[in-house]
Amino acid sequence: MTTTQSSKRPQRMISRRHWNDRRPDTGMYRMKIAKIETYPVQIPLKPQRRMKSSLGQHIVSPYLIVKVVTDTGLEGVGEATVMPRWSGETVWSAEALVKHILAPQVIGRDPEDIPGLAQAMDRAAQHNWFTKSAIEMACWDINGKAAGKPVYELLGGAVRPLTFRCRFSLGAYEPDRARRRAEELIAEGFETIKVKVGGDPAADIERVRIVREVAGPQRDIVIDANCGWDAETAISACHEMRDLNIDVFEQPTPDGDYAALARVRRKIEPEVMADDICFNMIHAQELVRNDCCDVISLYPGKQGGIQKCVDIIEFAEENGVACSIGSNLEWDIATAAMGHVIVACQNMQVEKYPGDVLGPDYHQVRIAKNPIQIEGPLVTITDAPGLGIDVDWDIVEQHRM
Repeated sequence: MTTTQSSKRPQRMISRRHWNDRRPDTGMYRMKIAKIETYPVQIPLKPQRRMKSSLGQHIVSPYLIVKVVTDTGLEGVGEATVMPRWSGETVWSAEALVKHILAPQVIGRDPEDIPGLAQAMDRAAQHNWFTKSAIEMACWDINGKAAGKPVYELLGGAVRPLTFRCRFSLGAYEPDRARRRAEELIAEGFETIKVKVGGDPAADIERVRIVREVAGPQRDIVIDANCGWDAETAISACHEMRDLNIDVFEQPTPDGDYAALARVRRKIEPEVMADDICFNMIHAQELVRNDCCDVISLYPGKQGGIQKCVDIIEFAEENGVACSIGSNLEWDIATAAMGHVIVACQNMQVEKYPGDVLGPDYHQVRIAKNPIQIEGPLVTITDAPGLGIDVDWDIVEQHRM
């Protein structure tokens, strides 16, 4: 099986504009969603990989696993990688929304009708992107299993190998720990290191300087403020780091302030990546309209599902904006969804802008019987049907909240 782009790619899943053209007598309406089960689970991070940024510390992950079951008995799994200070969602709000609002809207529907499912969920509740994505990715898992194909084939086929290289996000650590972690990351083979900033500029600049000293001139450094600075602070700090050869400045300014982001882009030399400011297509359109960025960080959870993520990637490509993959420190289910998007989408330019797909390796326990292969900066997904993840339900029960 080849993992390079073929001259004749498989057709994508059917779009909303063509859905009504389908005829009931074709036999394609073979499945319906029968029930949805939820599993609130909490897993701590490895001590050496606990994250610290301008958003605070991340030492434990309370996420929601969703199982969608069809009337044929076929099952799919999804994952809501919720974080209150990121999207406003919690494991408990996600579970309540699924049980009482979203499930009643999608039970009885065909899981292949991804656009219809998304439309029904959006009518029922605003935002809640990560929660909705769990149901949507579970339906992609079902569709892949029903077709005997990996999700990337349903998305149009592989345009790059199933193994891809990632960067590593180094937390906003004190100098000694930052130096030690940077040395460890270089030894593991990472060529790109993202350094968390967005707090006290002097301390942040010192941290970046240490990482550059350890990394040497040949490796790439990305800095990420996670909305922690205003435009003037971001511009001033970036100018002070001019000699450190920063390649990309990720999300330097507050959420919602497109003018500030555009101002920073005009005033600094590194390329600008938008992340925290882009959750849906309207946000992506504002980024393009205001000429805010060179690249957008996207992933299925943040965008509300695989299809919505792909739609934004293609919109960005049409407007000359690159995309890369972001992370909320996912487990194996959501990480697999991210991997399928990377493999299927040409404009997910991870070769130039390596992304973050290392979440499972941050955690003390893996929830999959066949976990995503992670070796240093290299991540590999499989060509198994669906998302390719078999959940270890015993582990899930042991860590169930």
